[in-house]
Amino acid sequence: MALFERLPTEPGQRRKLLMKSPVTFEELGVVECASTEDIAAAMRQARAAQKEWAKKSPAERARIVIRARDIVLARQDEIMATVILETGKPPADALAMEIFASCDVMSFYARNAEKFLAPEKRKLHGVMSMLKTLRIAYKPLGVAGIITPWNGPFILSINPTTQALLAGNAVLLKGSEVTPESTRWVARVYQEAGLPEGLLHVLYGDGQTGADILNAGVQKVSFTGSVPTGRKVGETCGRNLVPCSLELGGTDAMIVCADAELELATDAALYASCINTGHYCCGTQRIYVVEELYERFVQRVAEKAKALRQGQQHGEDEDLGAVFWDKQLPIIEEHVADAIARGARLLAGGRRNPELKGQYYEATVLADCTHGMLAMREENFGPLVCLQKVKDEAEAILLANDSPYGLSGTVFSKNREKAYQIALQMETGSVSVNDLAVTYGVPEAPFGGVKFSGVGQVNGTDGLRRYSHAFPVILNRFNMPKLPASYPNSAKGIKQTKMTMNFLWKKGK
Repeated sequence: MALFERLPTEPGQRRKLLMKSPVTFEELGVVECASTEDIAAAMRQARAAQKEWAKKSPAERARIVIRARDIVLARQDEIMATVILETGKPPADALAMEIFASCDVMSFYARNAEKFLAPEKRKLHGVMSMLKTLRIAYKPLGVAGIITPWNGPFILSINPTTQALLAGNAVLLKGSEVTPESTRWVARVYQEAGLPEGLLHVLYGDGQTGADILNAGVQKVSFTGSVPTGRKVGETCGRNLVPCSLELGGTDAMIVCADAELELATDAALYASCINTGHYCCGTQRIYVVEELYERFVQRVAEKAKALRQGQQHGEDEDLGAVFWDKQLPIIEEHVADAIARGARLLAGGRRNPELKGQYYEATVLADCTHGMLAMREENFGPLVCLQKVKDEAEAILLANDSPYGLSGTVFSKNREKAYQIALQMETGSVSVNDLAVTYGVPEAPFGGVKFSGVGQVNGTDGLRRYSHAFPVILNRFNMPKLPASYPNSAKGIKQTKMTMNFLWKKGK
């Protein structure tokens, strides 16, 4: 059953989508897609508002962000209820991923915006250091277009929006058509916090809406989503000569060394594969376990998977929620069927939960996987634990890197230095040791993928500054009556330049 249906409309009318719950299939309401005219009007308002917003200091902007964070805390139950209604995720996932993480990043950037965006002086070298000084100011880009997905509809919207606003920009934000009300909360909390009118526009709609935003004249694009859509976004930004960051999919690998702590690593294998019903960009997909630990490992993971509590009848004790989007279910089922047909052992799950009405797929453990299987080559984005036996850590590294994707990865070993050295050999955007991939939840860390998993990095000092233009200003140290270089050219000037070069850069120096 489709979770959103396109309703018939007359020519010239806005496109309409009928929304449904992934848990009960009940109708949630109708969403009107923003038209090209709506987006153009939003852009005009955003440009006008941004001019005044850019004049405010980072500290002034940060005060509004802190007020918005306080509103998120005060209204967390309402926000969580909306997210759960639209996605079917467990309360624990909604609290940790949507509320806690949002408050944390808002606090971090608000407290550090003044430092990160302050004009800085950089020391020059050589002759220039005697004549010039360099100052770099961070100037807002203008209007940022932010397009976000359905798997983290609040956190993945409010984090880039907050950074863009703190840097002095206005924002056109489009969340997924699957989770419109969760994204709407971003506008609500900032409106209540006193954000000037016109600075933030949440625009509802489908892929066409996103394309219209990209072509509306935005000066920066932040996109989180699939690789195919990311390619289209990148192509459009290239044509428009607009900087963009693309956070795309992954088939993240976990390497389990022979000396790994069994309970810790099996907990992580299951949790990192099934958190958020597996709809986690940095979730673990491919798990490589050295042979001496392998059988004990897979059996322990299977035991734990069978004990997970699925469905809202468990209340706040719910472990595993629904599949958020009906389009994902056939992909999950195809990958499981393909793995079994190619020799994988099914140790748990492998089916839709027959006791629940909604889009519930059981936590599934597949042992003896190989790279010939779809589940090890393509993004699952579902609650699948895929395990492969390896001879040693060297083979694990080789297999972990045998993927066109590279978003994040994990390593488990009691020897932290060994784990660190293994991490350095992994072809991925980031690695976490003895934990699930937590880089996105550490705002100090730059986050981004390599290979097909993305372009550019977000978060951290550089992530915030990428919503700015680093604006260098070169100043003279002294008031000079004459330019160091000017007409007319002369043989004497050439001789002096050569002498200076020989003095500065003697052979081997």
